Amino acid sequence: MSGSRYSIGIDLGTTHSALSWVDLDAGDGEKTRHGVLDIAQLTAPGTVEERALLPSFLYLPHADELAPGDLNLPWTDRQEFAVGEMARSRGATTPIRLVSSAKSWLCHPGVDRRAAILPADAPPEVARVSPLEASIRYLSHLRQAWDQAQPEAPFTQQEITVTIPASFDPAARELTAEAARAAGYQNLTLLEEPQAALYNWLQTSEGRWRKEVKPGDIILVIDVGGGTSDFSLIAVLERDGNLELHRVAVGDHILLGGDNMDLTLAHGVARKLAANGTQLDPWQMRALTYACRAAKENLLSDAGADAMPIVVPSRGSKLIGGSLRTELTREEVGATILEGFFPAVDAAARPASRPRGGLTRLGLPFAQDAAVTRHLAGFLGRQVGALSELEGYAGHIDPDASFLHPTAVLFNGGIFKSEMLAQRTLDTVNRWLAAEQAPAARMLAGADLDLAVARGAAYYGYVRRGRGVRIRGGTARAYYVAVESAMPAVPGMEPPVQALCVAPFGMEEGTEATLHAQEFGLVVGEPVHFRFFGSSVRRQDEIGALLDFWQPDELQELDEIQATLPSDGRQPGEVVQVELHARVTEAGTLELLAAPRDGAQRWKVEFDVRGASEDSHA
Repeated sequence: MSGSRYSIGIDLGTTHSALSWVDLDAGDGEKTRHGVLDIAQLTAPGTVEERALLPSFLYLPHADELAPGDLNLPWTDRQEFAVGEMARSRGATTPIRLVSSAKSWLCHPGVDRRAAILPADAPPEVARVSPLEASIRYLSHLRQAWDQAQPEAPFTQQEITVTIPASFDPAARELTAEAARAAGYQNLTLLEEPQAALYNWLQTSEGRWRKEVKPGDIILVIDVGGGTSDFSLIAVLERDGNLELHRVAVGDHILLGGDNMDLTLAHGVARKLAANGTQLDPWQMRALTYACRAAKENLLSDAGADAMPIVVPSRGSKLIGGSLRTELTREEVGATILEGFFPAVDAAARPASRPRGGLTRLGLPFAQDAAVTRHLAGFLGRQVGALSELEGYAGHIDPDASFLHPTAVLFNGGIFKSEMLAQRTLDTVNRWLAAEQAPAARMLAGADLDLAVARGAAYYGYVRRGRGVRIRGGTARAYYVAVESAMPAVPGMEPPVQALCVAPFGMEEGTEATLHAQEFGLVVGEPVHFRFFGSSVRRQDEIGALLDFWQPDELQELDEIQATLPSDGRQPGEVVQVELHARVTEAGTLELLAAPRDGAQRWKVEFDVRGASEDSHA
């Protein structure tokens, strides 16, 4: 949008959201005029304050719970819910009315993300919302807060970048874009969070980054947030005398972060209470989890406190007198998180997995192994060949290496406010490197762990104008659809499945590719479904490549894709020959299009995000 005054960056986080901006009319090269919006929000009934972070919580009060005007905001007096700090604090004592971790639910393939399922364990009398609707409400609040603070620069006229985990699959990316559009975001781009963190590091260096990294460096970005652990690798190249940054790999989607740590701490406190004869019910356990989250955030920051009080509300009529009181110490938090989530493991370690039970309660599909360091070892091991064909790296990679050797590490996410956790992680990586006689990796310092992603997203909009250095990379995965082979029926044997590449690794934004050599027959007038796969390690497959065999860890099955072709004068049930087209939009989402051979129309092939339990195969 050429008339935009600001590039706005939004970190839509699992536990916090933030909004930053860069003035597009000011700045010189990598020196910018930028800032962070203090977001107006309810902090208590009837009390509005401005804070740099908007907690990503939604509270759904009972109709008679609050007085008239208690939910009023500067831009509305007709809101029936609370977003932000009041939602978080009030929900800690009434957790059945609190929606949290909506971002994690938004990428959960096992549920209908457009269905009203949150809060997941709320009783029938509590109104629920969908993960999509909760995300819309957070994004709408940020837009309205901006318009209230900057009426001379309407939000809809600015360039907007919303961040997502690098590991989000195409369906989760499309849902995030849908939520943003529904919230009134018109000029939208999506950006991976680890890239945003690195953009922030580049921006804050004001050009000095060129002295801190050199051609041949491999930057490992470790982002442990409230809901996910995200890993990315970015290579530094020199071309025509200029340094370039290329994102060469991202990790799998790992639902492991602060939420897991809060739950672990809560169980530890519950065991202390049980030892004294006090058993907590499920309602109190959820309230305890939120109390542990607040205590953890304070104890891991530089607040200087050695312990934080924990209050668990009673279920009886004497709420205050019956409350249970204990405390959580800095030592307990450090020991629990350090040994449980950041153990010192070998480079050969891999995440443990176990068979899941056939019957389980509705919940998020958390990682089965809580050790971030084991997931990191697995990521670096899978990506050992990621640089083999990258310009400037041929011949400089150790052929005997068992994992890709990073030379620098950038930390992101509130967990790393604890220097102890950041140092443990860096020490673990450097032990792996030392075991293979590789130089130690250095830490890239200076990141604001709460605001780096939002700041970097705003700077990205500035970079897209041709200023500063841009991280190259395109799609972080190659994508495939399953093709069932034609063969005679054989008792007890499934027809073999091939994988057809429909979008190659590194496909750039704004580009399109067509599978000219393959045709599909799609039935008109009714939906048809395809199995869909992604790979973060197969970099050589070109569009149209047909795989007969692959290793179990090479391709991961994702949401199905579906298409419904209108009959348009044809008989319902007729099979139409179509070509598939893959397009990466400027916003950063992947689109698949079906074009009939005998017509000019094209139909969008949707990602099926209804949840596996409701899918029916055609």
